[in-house]
Amino acid sequence: MPKNMSLTKNEMPVQAPDVRNKNFSEVALGYTEEQAIDEANRCLNCNNKPCVTGCPVQIDIPAFIAEVAQGNFEEAYKIITKSSSLPAVCGRVCPQETQCESKCVRGIKGEPVAIGRLERYVADRHNALAETTSEKPASNGHKAAVIGSGPSGLACAGDLAKKGYDVTVFEALHVAGGVLSYGIPEFRLPKSIVQKEIEGLKALGVKVETNTVIGKSVSIDELMKEEGFETVFIGSGAGLPRFMKIPGENLNGVYSANEFLTRINLMKAYKPDSTTPINAGTKAVVVGGGNVAMDAARCAKRLGADVTIVYRRTENELPARAEEVEHAKEEGINFRFLTNPVEITATEKGWVKGIVCQQMELSEPDASGRAKPVPIEGAFSEIEADCVIMSIGTSPNPLIKSTTSGLDTQKWGGIIADENGLTSREGVYAGGDAVTGAATVILAMGAGKKAAAAMDEYMQNK
Repeated sequence: MPKNMSLTKNEMPVQAPDVRNKNFSEVALGYTEEQAIDEANRCLNCNNKPCVTGCPVQIDIPAFIAEVAQGNFEEAYKIITKSSSLPAVCGRVCPQETQCESKCVRGIKGEPVAIGRLERYVADRHNALAETTSEKPASNGHKAAVIGSGPSGLACAGDLAKKGYDVTVFEALHVAGGVLSYGIPEFRLPKSIVQKEIEGLKALGVKVETNTVIGKSVSIDELMKEEGFETVFIGSGAGLPRFMKIPGENLNGVYSANEFLTRINLMKAYKPDSTTPINAGTKAVVVGGGNVAMDAARCAKRLGADVTIVYRRTENELPARAEEVEHAKEEGINFRFLTNPVEITATEKGWVKGIVCQQMELSEPDASGRAKPVPIEGAFSEIEADCVIMSIGTSPNPLIKSTTSGLDTQKWGGIIADENGLTSREGVYAGGDAVTGAATVILAMGAGKKAAAAMDEYMQNK
């Protein structure tokens, strides 16, 4: 039996809402050692390990939690990193509530064990205190290229490096980390943590080349034919923003969420001395209901705007994590549900003046069980705004497809790959958002790990 039979998790210490909505410091402050051990003692240590079935990278969750309960934090870290290359990241941004924690037996009659919070604590403690670095494995004499330094690429690179491959990661931007660096705000994922995780991979021998646009700087064909890479993983993500194609989207003051977040996260536009400042206006409207929409809205709030999120379905259908929605509400973000933009209006000088929306209602559920939003005839309203941020999804950049021979893609741009990541091109694998479209960090990591195993098997049989 567990030592702690509480039906509720240890609360995560956080900044007060009226304080944090004015700064970009991390919202969640992390468990203390006492809280971590107490939470770990809620675990039943089930023999059949149901929580592991919910983890895309198959961390031995009961084993690492058992070590935490005994205060053996470094042993816990070793168990986690057998499966995960980015524990400090995953402990912060993975949707544990729909994955590992959703399978936790303690969740049947109460709250599940706070698996993500414990993973974060273990990783943070290791990063703060550990003096040893990863030992570089012996080389197996083979070269592998990884395109993109986001979660799928880093997971793939880490697993290949551990097997002795000479791995080079190619990143288009000037900072490694992909969506972890440009997409997720500092207050949810400090960039120092991302870079710390990347330094750990470099210690394994992984090389990272930034400012390299595959398809422009060099092609996959050239990597394989001229530079000696025997196998390639494409983890280039889905960074091409989508728009609604409504009147006014080309006005000054309209941003894609990608541009807005990149300028804030990567270019530090929120700092007073920034050379690339960004204007969120005084009244900002964010269109969309996913995690990216929450991130954009919370950033705009911190820049001083009064922020409203408009979403065409109800709150029950919001795709964002419940925790992110709760934090947004606490910080003063307004929500308008069953509301769909149809036009962005302009001032005489060509700036955003407002956004005209149509009121929606939900139809009866279709065959899939999901209700469809349908317009209510004649029901329109205008929301005053001087900034509009579009967060309605992204798709893969077509550059790699257009410059790589024999690479098949979906009509919407995603690379076609089997369950192990193999594409239509021999020796070329793909995973993460480049294949599935925008998804979660941990699912992308799982795809990167599967591809690394398949690439290794391909090289052994080659």
